[in-house]
Amino acid sequence: MRAFFNGLILGIIFGVAAFWYIQKKAAEHPEAEQRYEQAAAETASNAGVTAHSMSDALRAKLDTLDLNAGQVKDELARTGQVVRRKAQDIGAAAVNAASDARAVAEIKTKYAMDASLSVWKISVSCDQGHVKLSGTVASPEDIGKAVALALEAHGVRDVTSTIKVKPNH
Repeated sequence: MRAFFNGLILGIIFGVAAFWYIQKKAAEHPEAEQRYEQAAAETASNAGVTAHSMSDALRAKLDTLDLNAGQVKDELARTGQVVRRKAQDIGAAAVNAASDARAVAEIKTKYAMDASLSVWKISVSCDQGHVKLSGTVASPEDIGKAVALALEAHGVRDVTSTIKVKPNH
């Protein structure tokens, strides 16, 4: 977890430094500023298309993994947890500790990039590729998203969630 935060702080520092440098150079060269603005507009447009594609892909993954709101609610009512396994990983060899730490960092990063999931309200642990999620979210859909994003992480074999729905999260 400490490595994640150190990486996050360094990323912010490098991002601020790069932004400052670009702004300084743009002020020195007006034609560069115009090219920068064009590139920024193009990047924003591409980001919108990419976000839409990722949203469609996540929706399809939630359907494939039986993680829609109704199924999550039913499973929580029956067992108190949501468990899904990656088909290709069943019976795979145990994952080492470095891989577990990398998986936790990757999952937390995915949560940080999703506005509906809080890195601070979802706890993630991993032992030999077995991920456990706990904490609170605003809706059953968010539990499904959290499980699906965790399953995408490299080295994850299965995910067990005891995340609770807490309205007005």
